Amino acid sequence: MAEGLTANHVPCPSAHDRARNRHRSGIAWSKSAVRVILTNPRYTGRQVWNKQRTDEVLLDVDDVAMGHTSVMRWNDRDKWVVSKEITHEPLIDDATFEQAQAILLRRGRGTGGQHVKQRTRNPYVFRGLIYCAACDRRMQGQYNHGDAYYRCRFPQEYALANQVTHPNNVYLREDALTDPLDTWLASAFSSERIEQTITAMTDTQPLEQPPTPAITAKAIITECDAKLERYRAALDAGADPAVVTTWIAQTQAERARAEANVHPNAGDNPRRMSRAEIRSLIQALGDIAAVLRDADPADKAELYRQLGLRLNYQPETQTVRAAVDLSAHRGVMVCVRGATQTIAPPPIMIGKTLRLTQL
Repeated sequence: MAEGLTANHVPCPSAHDRARNRHRSGIAWSKSAVRVILTNPRYTGRQVWNKQRTDEVLLDVDDVAMGHTSVMRWNDRDKWVVSKEITHEPLIDDATFEQAQAILLRRGRGTGGQHVKQRTRNPYVFRGLIYCAACDRRMQGQYNHGDAYYRCRFPQEYALANQVTHPNNVYLREDALTDPLDTWLASAFSSERIEQTITAMTDTQPLEQPPTPAITAKAIITECDAKLERYRAALDAGADPAVVTTWIAQTQAERARAEANVHPNAGDNPRRMSRAEIRSLIQALGDIAAVLRDADPADKAELYRQLGLRLNYQPETQTVRAAVDLSAHRGVMVCVRGATQTIAPPPIMIGKTLRLTQL
């Protein structure tokens, strides 16, 4: 089906709505997108609730005082709430929908046709940062014989009817990239470039004080109020009271936490650092290359993320194009009514093509 849709020039979801899918290439239909459409009961004309939930997760398991953050997660299908009544025009009838589910169940993987995703505990220092140059998609982490790899299997996941040129499998071993990358990053703090780096770090700081947390808290309160209205409407429409009551309780708790942040401390806003302060921090680190080499994988992953690192792997030449946005970690993210606005100075990019270490 993915091949047929692509061959007939039917835009895939990410190509149809580029504004919401800038992070996807939109080059072809993915097989997973077809599966999601086939398993969505909304196409039978019914409303669906409780597909996702909000979990409160500790920011740092070793420092409980840092508090929690809200994480949206998908619920199992047996926890979805589907309306009995038709709420909008159906695209398919119930019999066709159930027949499709039966076919997918027979063709699925694992016990009873269900594929169970296992949560990995293996660390990946470049998680979400490496892209395949052939298709511009993020490469996925995979451990093999105790070593971390990143792979791209575009032909197995996407239609190739538009004659996309792509190797069957693209693999990159993590430790082949670590040393060349860290050596390049450390070179920014060499004696020849240290003044230029300090100037860039000074200039990329926000000129204005960022908005107070009260703005975000008020937006959350408004969103919670809208959710509570929808939940009450769901009760009136005949949704399961036990399920909806759980949603209401979670939303009310989230609203209460936001109300506590409406009046934050005035001293919470960060101030601009001087050149001398930045220089002192760099000197306190000592040998940057050694610090990067010996750092904990989780700390390195966070550092790379804060630097706005992007890596494009070219398998034909065995090279990686590395780019860093020196201003990426200095912007302030403000969530307003579901939209995210970045308040940051213009980006200052540095980049280099790295040749992989031969292992």
